[in-house]
Amino acid sequence: MNSEQLAELGLERLLTTSELADYLGLRVQAIYDLRAEGRGPRGIPVGRELRFAPSDIRRWLHERHEPEPVAAPKGGDF
Repeated sequence: MNSEQLAELGLERLLTTSELADYLGLRVQAIYDLRAEGRGPRGIPVGRELRFAPSDIRRWLHERHEPEPVAAPKGGDF
């Protein structure tokens, strides 16, 4: 099934653990380690493999954003 057919069904192509690791610039083991620590993205078990929905990855990445930096006071007051 191609991407257009998936989109027509309202589905998104699921990424493998290797594809996710490659996208994030990590080793596959790092994905498993993050998940074991409870800090990794949600996965979908498919048989013996895990798959990752792009929407879940986007949400997970968004939740990891650092807070906005606080502006320094004007006028040199600290």
